Amino acid sequence: MPITIIAVGKQRETGLRLAADEYLKRLSRYCKISVVEVSDEKDPGDQGGRLTAQAMQAEGEKILGRVHPQDVVVALCVDAQQTDSVLFSGRIKNWHDTAAPVVFVIGGSMGLGDNVMKRANETMSMSNMTFPHQLARVMLLEQIYRAYKIFAGERYHK
Repeated sequence: MPITIIAVGKQRETGLRLAADEYLKRLSRYCKISVVEVSDEKDPGDQGGRLTAQAMQAEGEKILGRVHPQDVVVALCVDAQQTDSVLFSGRIKNWHDTAAPVVFVIGGSMGLGDNVMKRANETMSMSNMTFPHQLARVMLLEQIYRAYKIFAGERYHK
């Protein structure tokens, strides 16, 4: 099962980039995984909703340009249902067993546009708290790694 993480924006913080690279290396023994970065649009800030929606739509088009029809798309959203690591491991195992290509999408600072949300097969929240998208990437990679360790029956700290 190939896993792709599509993330808006670059991983600029050295520490977070190193952490992400470490989890990608660890995951290579369990699955084929890659990260695709798409450029972010300028946040119009206080200028209003219409410009923000247009920017989110443009980011969404870049994201959707990397998604294939057969992909299971999971959009990370603050307002989606949360799951725990064991249940998430079960989802990963199911996708792994069916060889479904899975694409996790992490939006930028403005979030995900309606076009991405309409394409998403599922949504997932990592927390009720909001995290920078660069940190969310590391957290997602860690949870995917933990999921593989759990379903492989290997020891992983709690």
